[in-house]
Amino acid sequence: MRNLILTLLAMASCSLLFAQSDPLTGKHMAVFGDSYVRNHREPVENTWHYKFAKKHGMKYSNYGRNGSSVAIDRERFGPAMYKRYKELPDSVDLLVIIAGHNDASLLDTIGIDNYRLRLGQLCDSLVERYPSASILFFTSWNGKNFEHNNFRKIVDATIDVCGARSIPVFDAARNSNIFAQSDAFRRIYFQNQGKGDRAHLNAKGHDRFLPVAESFILSHISGE
Repeated sequence: MRNLILTLLAMASCSLLFAQSDPLTGKHMAVFGDSYVRNHREPVENTWHYKFAKKHGMKYSNYGRNGSSVAIDRERFGPAMYKRYKELPDSVDLLVIIAGHNDASLLDTIGIDNYRLRLGQLCDSLVERYPSASILFFTSWNGKNFEHNNFRKIVDATIDVCGARSIPVFDAARNSNIFAQSDAFRRIYFQNQGKGDRAHLNAKGHDRFLPVAESFILSHISGE
């Protein structure tokens, strides 16, 4: 019994020391975007970004909206993100944007030049609103025929536009461990077993992506 008590005390001490040494503890993380943020039909608590925030003792705010587009208003899903950013809080320490899937699906209507224009406006507005925050962007996943479809155009435009404003972009289409082009993969890691769904991870999928996303985020905010 004495050894058990000592072990529990040691574990509690280590946890306290970790919390004290983690620079993110007590900071405010907001996540802004589409259904990758809202998590479609499953609880927000299943998402990798919620789990990241809780792991690091952060305040977490979710501003995801199913069907949201960076560039255009949608009658069913609300105003474009380049307008909707105004609903974000006045102050955040870390802002994660996850978007582009719906713009890729609608690119023949939107046009790539218009997407670049509206994304640039969104980025400029966020930098002005949060000059001291860490702002990071995550693209959509890969998909079948990625090199020859509109998703590649949106991902590449996002990297270019955000890069021109020094906003780091995680290219989740090319560099993640999420194989959205695979039917077998989606059956395990996507909502509804991936049937008709190339966007929304289930809890297991979010757990798989969490360490990849965590590594990217920490590499861009260390020492702040």
